[in-house]
Amino acid sequence: MGTDSCDGCGRPVSVAGGVANIWTFGENDGSDGTAMTLELADGSSHLLCYPCLEALPDEPTVEDVENLEPSDDGSVVRSVRSDR
Repeated sequence: MGTDSCDGCGRPVSVAGGVANIWTFGENDGSDGTAMTLELADGSSHLLCYPCLEALPDEPTVEDVENLEPSDDGSVVRSVRSDR
């Protein structure tokens, strides 16, 4: 399992994959510091933590990913865009 940073909020995340997480039984289940790559309709890919994924709208754009930022309490807050 490798580590990287979330493209949305910048927090350190673990990149799970392969058999490394087969026996975790709920540990690293996406709740703390784990991430997945989201590929958008425009073909761009973004490594995002689960709080950032939850903050995105149903059909996110690159601008939605760029507007993600962490709040003071560690949760993710999505900046409001003027065109939505």
